Amino acid sequence: MPRPVQYNTKVKMVEIPEGYSGEGFFSTAFDKIIGLGRENSLWPLPFATSCCGIEFMATMGSHYDLGRFGAERMGFTPRQCDVLLVAGTIAKKMGPILRQVYLQMAEPRWVIAIGACASSGGIFDSYPVLQGIDQVIPVDVYVPGCPPRPEGIIDGILKLQDLVHNESTRRRHSPVYKELMDSYGIQ
Repeated sequence: MPRPVQYNTKVKMVEIPEGYSGEGFFSTAFDKIIGLGRENSLWPLPFATSCCGIEFMATMGSHYDLGRFGAERMGFTPRQCDVLLVAGTIAKKMGPILRQVYLQMAEPRWVIAIGACASSGGIFDSYPVLQGIDQVIPVDVYVPGCPPRPEGIIDGILKLQDLVHNESTRRRHSPVYKELMDSYGIQ
């Protein structure tokens, strides 16, 4: 007996941006189309050092499947990725390496701090542990937890997708963004 065909009824349909449509064409603002494309094609670079990295591996597995949110392609070279996922404890000696990886990524680039250690140092309030990666690179989304569950990591990705979708293509050239980069010593 053949198996019945099962259809996926939980398909996420993206909303069409504001614009004008006619027979055979659609016009809208350039920022809206760019945002829609960037939102649904994130290329993450995992920088996992501790137990948060194990939870991230579970998130990429078949049960949670991060690929259904447009982050299917995991990259392991910074020059091909646009999202840096920092998961786990970062020692102060690792700070310059993390910063170098961030600088090697092409613009636009975003950062997610996964777990308490990457966000604030976690339970390790000692001299060799960096008390949050935002001391060396700017962070866009913080995912709380020790370690965070895969649902929390997926929620962080969804929050980043909202940020990416609503970001102007000119934001990176604004005085506010340049001032932020100058505060980190990044040109």
